[in-house]
Amino acid sequence: MSSFSNIQLAPVLARAVAEMGYESMTPIQAQAIPVVLSGQDVMGAAQTGTGKTAAFALPLLQRILKHENTSTSPARHPVRALVLLPTRELADQVAQQVKLYAKYSQVRSAVVFGGMDMKPQTLELKKGVEVLVATPGRLLDHIEAKNVVLNQVEYVVLDEADRMLDIGFLPDLQRILSFLPKQRTTLLFSATFSPEIKRLASSYLQNPVTIEVARPNETASTVKQHFYSVLDDDKRRALKHLILKNGITQAFVFVNSKLGCARLARSLEHDGLKTSALHGDKSQDERLKALDAFKSGEVDLLICTDVAARGLDIKDVPAVFNFDVPYNAEDYVHRIGRTGRAGASGLAISFVSPTDTKLIGDIEKLIKTKVDLEALEFDDGFSSRHSRDPSGESRGFREGSDARNRRAPREAFDHSHKSMGASSFGQRSYEKKSAPRDPFFDKPYESSAAPEQLPSWEAADKPTSRSISANIKPKRKVAALFKTETQTPT
Repeated sequence: MSSFSNIQLAPVLARAVAEMGYESMTPIQAQAIPVVLSGQDVMGAAQTGTGKTAAFALPLLQRILKHENTSTSPARHPVRALVLLPTRELADQVAQQVKLYAKYSQVRSAVVFGGMDMKPQTLELKKGVEVLVATPGRLLDHIEAKNVVLNQVEYVVLDEADRMLDIGFLPDLQRILSFLPKQRTTLLFSATFSPEIKRLASSYLQNPVTIEVARPNETASTVKQHFYSVLDDDKRRALKHLILKNGITQAFVFVNSKLGCARLARSLEHDGLKTSALHGDKSQDERLKALDAFKSGEVDLLICTDVAARGLDIKDVPAVFNFDVPYNAEDYVHRIGRTGRAGASGLAISFVSPTDTKLIGDIEKLIKTKVDLEALEFDDGFSSRHSRDPSGESRGFREGSDARNRRAPREAFDHSHKSMGASSFGQRSYEKKSAPRDPFFDKPYESSAAPEQLPSWEAADKPTSRSISANIKPKRKVAALFKTETQTPT
């Protein structure tokens, strides 16, 4: 495997890389770095977690070092390299990596993304930066406010390009690219090469060098995958059971909806687990705090939506749980890529309910691997297994009600939770007690008004006899808001 010493990085970059512990290059780095250094466009694909950030950041910094200077004038520090990413978390992560690589140089870098006040970002941009990391929407805000000029950009990086297209950033990308010089080097990195990505590359890349270090949509070989048949009502119980059984100390738990994410985090917290929620409705400050707490070990379970499925590089996460099977099969590859990074081993566990048959079929087609559903035996002897039959109906639903009646109450699991011994999750357990029920709420509604009681204004003026035809319905009188008086002329 190639070493970083073989590519003859500038001393300031080589010093930073050595401090970060980089020795041997990953396959995507070994193939992409020489091509980028030569100034050619690149279309790169690799498994998630294989070091794509260094593959484009190091050669870009090497190329723009010729522009570094100590001047305090913003005009001497125009944007030379632009890196676009789909999510705030990814933008922040890449910006931190770029700062570490360039720490011993005079190259300035900055990051701009939504969910934060624009004023601090504007002040930093006005000082001048050579490397700008951004999300498309917030970058357009700064362009329209004339806070940044992109007419001297030499390098453009579209990272996680497939995700940017998935969430509808294509019009924004087209607008941003229209502000850039036509003579530039464009690098496109993606975990997958869909037809849409190839069309984007043909429009904006010039004779790109295609680099594929892994079969598209391939899952990392270091991740061991398990699929368990679990009814929806049993998923939370299965999650706690597998955490204890496997001695898992930290994990991502992916769900499909923001509401489900918040509810699951709250219920697991109530069960005594240290959790945090990460989804799109959280403010940027809350999202960053949740990630920092997870990285520092203050939080053991990060309950998240697919906002955290792409590119987040958190080392030594032993497991990923798919509490819900993802709607998009490609998201499965990205979710389980949060574990087993940089050659480490990882565990990916997915809970498959009877309604997930089609979604599992899509995953099987994508990863070209047959999925074997496993039964999950709980401590009370009840098996969670359901099966798929040709009729499309799951036996888990037909047998579920009887099985639930036969098995012991769920509180039995809480008792076993206390007795199963050492685990960072098993030290506390709550015994939930239901609040006393007020019998008032079990009574049917009864109106306090008399059945035939009429408003006072109708009761007082109710006619005793009809002076008009019985076929004409009289107008119903209503209460007047203001009483008017007729005045007689004097």
